[in-house]
Amino acid sequence: MRPEQLLAPTADGLFCPLGGFHIDPVRPVERALITHGHGDHARSGHDRVLATAETLRIMAARYGEDFANGGTPAKLGEAMRIGDVTVSFHPAGHVLGSAQIAVEAEGCRIVVSGDYKRRRDPTCLPFEPVACDVFITEATFGLPVFRHPDDGVEIHKLLTSLKDFPERTHLVGAYALGKAQRIICRLREEGYREPIYIHGALEKLCRLYEEEGIDLGELLPATLDAGSKTDFAGAIVVCPPSAFSDRWARRFPDPLPCFASGWMAIRQRAKQRGVELPLIVSDHCDWQELTETIEEIAPGEVWVTHGREEALVRWCALSGIAARPLHMVGYEDEAE
Repeated sequence: MRPEQLLAPTADGLFCPLGGFHIDPVRPVERALITHGHGDHARSGHDRVLATAETLRIMAARYGEDFANGGTPAKLGEAMRIGDVTVSFHPAGHVLGSAQIAVEAEGCRIVVSGDYKRRRDPTCLPFEPVACDVFITEATFGLPVFRHPDDGVEIHKLLTSLKDFPERTHLVGAYALGKAQRIICRLREEGYREPIYIHGALEKLCRLYEEEGIDLGELLPATLDAGSKTDFAGAIVVCPPSAFSDRWARRFPDPLPCFASGWMAIRQRAKQRGVELPLIVSDHCDWQELTETIEEIAPGEVWVTHGREEALVRWCALSGIAARPLHMVGYEDEAE
């Protein structure tokens, strides 16, 4: 079987005609297999959804319990028959519940990685390499210039700044699903025991993580009202990056804007957003991790779904690996 007969890019997303399903479709479809809960991959309105139990919980938390007409939890590593194909889910290391999806028929196996990372993350299971004929990879940071530092170095930058500027509120911009919880967990691992204040937009997902067994320590609401006795000087407040431009952020005492993102490796991006303390912490692979992952899996062919496609396709060609870009539309960098 040719790989294109097993999975093909369409306007709705990757489609498997032998199984009658889409993977991470960008529009409502009859049957959707979802890799993880970020909004550019997990949309509401599908008839039936197959995803890990954690991803189904995340979708319900973000979109409401009626996000689909039906949701079925997938167990990691368990083979399932859908139509004429076999499907299995495997850890992707991106966020809680994130999974790669392997699709197999007539001796041909394609692995759709979704978004993934190779760094240790205390809030989710690590990436699991899966042997395959075709590996479908993202390339969010698919340029040689991207080399992410160890996240411990970045966390210590934040802790050092707290000591140097005890009179300032450190506002840490981190996306609500995955990045915020990872930053909080890593702060705890590095010995920070003080309460961490969170924006209301993070409360529901932080509570979900805790219910799934992820210890985030003492979290308090970052509320500023007439009756508040907290001045937040020397405190860490975690919020969505969009909150930097809100009046809410300007009410803190001498706020020091921080932003946890792989894009903080680009100084101009940090400057444009008014970030004083850029924290280069990514939930995606950097260039070296992308290429090392492809070498480790050793697929016969690589398809690149979204991101900096051309550079990674070129690297594959120079390495003797057949590759092509899929030019998929609708997948952004919400997790960054």
